[in-house]
Amino acid sequence: MTFKNLDYTVRERVAEITMRREPVNAIDHGLIEEINAAYRQAKADPGVRAVILTSAFERAFSGGMDLAMIRGKRGLDLRRYLEKLYLEMHDLQYRLGKPTVAALTGPARAAGVTLAVSCDVLVASETASLGYPEILVGVIPAMHFVHLPRQIGRHKAFELLFSGKPVSAADACAMGLVNRVVPQAKVMDTAREVARDFAAKSPVVMQLARDAFMRANDFEYRRAIENTVETICNIIETDDAQEGLAAFNEKRSPRW
Repeated sequence: MTFKNLDYTVRERVAEITMRREPVNAIDHGLIEEINAAYRQAKADPGVRAVILTSAFERAFSGGMDLAMIRGKRGLDLRRYLEKLYLEMHDLQYRLGKPTVAALTGPARAAGVTLAVSCDVLVASETASLGYPEILVGVIPAMHFVHLPRQIGRHKAFELLFSGKPVSAADACAMGLVNRVVPQAKVMDTAREVARDFAAKSPVVMQLARDAFMRANDFEYRRAIENTVETICNIIETDDAQEGLAAFNEKRSPRW
């Protein structure tokens, strides 16, 4: 398959999905559709035993949702996008049967964090950071309302989600959000080392065991996500959400 927004290569039984949508891998319909297609391709290939998701840019892993898509739009427009990002991608990861590694070459924000934490293991550059700035423009990081409290606890999650302030890769690692933090030059080498180690295991046992792990840790994730999707689709209809998005686009403070 030919991709416009990413590169897909296989080396040593590891599929590498490298996002390259200039300038910061802002996630629009095209990018998330290609990421999902790449996951399907990796799943269908018996020669692939592990997957790495990364960025071609050191300046960013992903800047998050392309806000131009939802400025001036209705909840139904946002729902179509979130179904691809939250539900479709989650189902693909859930049933992939092969370990996935996110290699964060730089900062991840909002939906960019969604891409990263949907993977099984996160390797981050020392220059990387994670952030949930949606509240600053009048929307919410819906998926992370479900994911983050389970990872780091309710109170730390609330502070990150409702302050909009980013957290460094080192602090994210200390919280349990990231597995390893390494120098920038070693991010891909480390991710490949982790992926090759997974790929060396029995593919049959890995698939069965990972499937069991996913079932054991699902905790009705899909139903919880559907509830938060409903909330964010209602929020996008409000005047404050549209004001926040307009202010971001115009590089000014919102007038709530």
